[in-house]
Amino acid sequence: MAENPQLQFIWDAISAKVKAAISIFSYNTFFEPIKPIDIVNRCIVLKCPSESTAQTIMNHHADILREAISSCGGGVSGFKLVVDGSDIYTLESTDGHSAFHPVPLNKNYTFSSFVVSAGTKFVYAAAKAVADNPGESFNPLFIYGESGLGKTHLMQAIANEIKQKHPEKRVLYTTCDNFLNEFIDTMISGKINTRDKSAQFRAHYSNVDVLMIDDIQFLAKKPGTQEEFFHTFNELFAQNKQIVLTSDKPPKEIATLEERLRTRFEGGLIIDIQPPDPETKIAILRQKALERKCPMPDDVLEFLASNSGHDVRTLEGRLTKVIFASKLHEEPISLNLAKLALSESVSETEEKEDITYKTVIDAVCSYYKQKREDLLGKGKKAELVKARQICAYLMCDMLSLPLVSIGNYLGGRDHTTIMYSRDKVQELLKLNDRIAKEVDDIKNIILKQ
Repeated sequence: MAENPQLQFIWDAISAKVKAAISIFSYNTFFEPIKPIDIVNRCIVLKCPSESTAQTIMNHHADILREAISSCGGGVSGFKLVVDGSDIYTLESTDGHSAFHPVPLNKNYTFSSFVVSAGTKFVYAAAKAVADNPGESFNPLFIYGESGLGKTHLMQAIANEIKQKHPEKRVLYTTCDNFLNEFIDTMISGKINTRDKSAQFRAHYSNVDVLMIDDIQFLAKKPGTQEEFFHTFNELFAQNKQIVLTSDKPPKEIATLEERLRTRFEGGLIIDIQPPDPETKIAILRQKALERKCPMPDDVLEFLASNSGHDVRTLEGRLTKVIFASKLHEEPISLNLAKLALSESVSETEEKEDITYKTVIDAVCSYYKQKREDLLGKGKKAELVKARQICAYLMCDMLSLPLVSIGNYLGGRDHTTIMYSRDKVQELLKLNDRIAKEVDDIKNIILKQ
């Protein structure tokens, strides 16, 4: 088609709006090479140089492009893409096989629900400062500490606060495990060449205002992924975009982490999160009990907080056992009931030999009428995923097994996947009475075998 000045004028106005809404890297990589070639049924037809460019725009920039078209007017209401050398348009929809799978935020992880103690007041203040003014201070913010102390809670509190106070900002929260899996999925997907795949992956993570990655220590020993993250980090940092990372150890102690990444992590604020003291444990338990609408006497809270280690998740587990025992025995919560609940838990898990990971898997499969091979497989149907997550939660709650072992028993899944499933079900138990009843029913099946 011959060059059309009016068509080019319309596209220049649209592309200027897009340029203002995304990163320079993303614009130069995916929109600069585009040529407008026609208007068909009020849709501007855009020619892309490659399939990867078209797919990236459809998967990650379609909403921005539609918004730009809408704001510019000019008689255009939509767009179609065509790959150079092809007459087949890519319509305004994705094929459902994107390599990118967002990790949902837990709306209950807020600053108001985080119990501040002497060991967490500094990290709490830093997190609040980042949420109030993302990109302006403490960049990157690197939070480290042992598992179960509240790193994920604080990180998601930052994300939830930014979304509320700065709705115009694009916030991307993910886990390092998810980041690694998306990189692998991108590299092995479709027929796009490796260079375009790398650009597609990098653009997905660069086109945000706030990037948050949980458990960044798992990036170690993955040189290819470290390379991609290095460039993504630089792109965001150069634009004063906020980066928040968590780890179980400080950067200098992460083995096989590239020196160039280590120095960038250390260029921001590195702050640790300390275990709760006895008073904080009681405060945490009191708040968790109220969230679950099960207020408890002070002597029960003190008993649960004693000899419980310093993992907040262990505290929640002890609380869950008491609430479950109250429902099971149909008795009000008391100190005697709490002692009975924890002693029953110990005797059932340590002395009753027939309660094993196989017992839990069989009980879950029977209850939800799922085949064992499907539960351990890769199926993504909603009911199957729910059953698998509840199975992971029950194995964490009822058996003294490492997360890695549970992952192996559940079809060779990564321990971070088990951790995510456990935490998700824990939150569902507080919010969804039907799920709580189903979990109680399955526990009854297991304990009465």
